[in-house]
Amino acid sequence: MSIGEMLAATVPMARTLNLEFLETSPERAVVSLPDQGEYHNHVGGPHAGAMFTLGESASGAIVLAAFGDQLSRAVPLAVSAEITYKKLAMGAVTATATLGRPAAEVVAQLDAGERPEFPVAIAIQRADGAVTGEMTVVWTLRPNS
Repeated sequence: MSIGEMLAATVPMARTLNLEFLETSPERAVVSLPDQGEYHNHVGGPHAGAMFTLGESASGAIVLAAFGDQLSRAVPLAVSAEITYKKLAMGAVTATATLGRPAAEVVAQLDAGERPEFPVAIAIQRADGAVTGEMTVVWTLRPNS
């Protein structure tokens, strides 16, 4: 099962919005929100809540890709999130997530008995490439104990 399929199966909101997981690797995750009238806002573009869910889902995909091998000893949890809406989003939008710290650093902290935190940066773009939003989600790997 791919990471996108796993997220769609275990996170009902990802299924509800029909998110498309285009790329998931430890270096980058790309997730698309199709243009769907039922998730539009008052100006005809994707609702801010749908774009937030898109960005958070992209961040979750890269976290699973980068730290999936740590799931037997730690649970990934979102700690905080911040989003900035930059331009009007219309039509389908795509979120691209990247880790803000090297995965090896995060795992080293976990190995040292710490609860690491790390940011994931997300850019949300329209089909024409314009960045309509920027988001940061801070994640932690909470050790199982």
